Amino acid sequence: MAVLARASRDELEQAYLDLPNAPAYIWLRPPESGLVLVRGRTGETEASFNLGEVTTTRCALKLIDGTTGFAFTLGRDQRQAELAALFDALLQRGDETASASLKVVSEFEHAQSLRRDLKSRKAASTKVDFFAMSQAREPD
Repeated sequence: MAVLARASRDELEQAYLDLPNAPAYIWLRPPESGLVLVRGRTGETEASFNLGEVTTTRCALKLIDGTTGFAFTLGRDQRQAELAALFDALLQRGDETASASLKVVSEFEHAQSLRRDLKSRKAASTKVDFFAMSQAREPD
């Protein structure tokens, strides 16, 4: 579910268009946006604190065969939450649609991993070792 929540709307739309047949569904909870309090912590043993609020969208749907799907995404994009919930439901089915959906989620996961690694490498390239800098100073 986390992979679907982090997928962009464009990625989800393309995967939806690639489905062999779009399944019919009914809403259990139509997409709705709201605020969620985010808590932070400066270290493992430190007390947590209220960092702020973020906008989220959630929804729940049921396929005609009774399979339910849920989504909880960052932001206000209701279509993104709808598609994430739809793929969540499709993954729970035991047919060829579930296999196709699993492949899509694997591709999303791989792309997200590559983006995360790229961000980490970019951040690591700007790291400064202050200890080494203090050792390199000339004595007076």
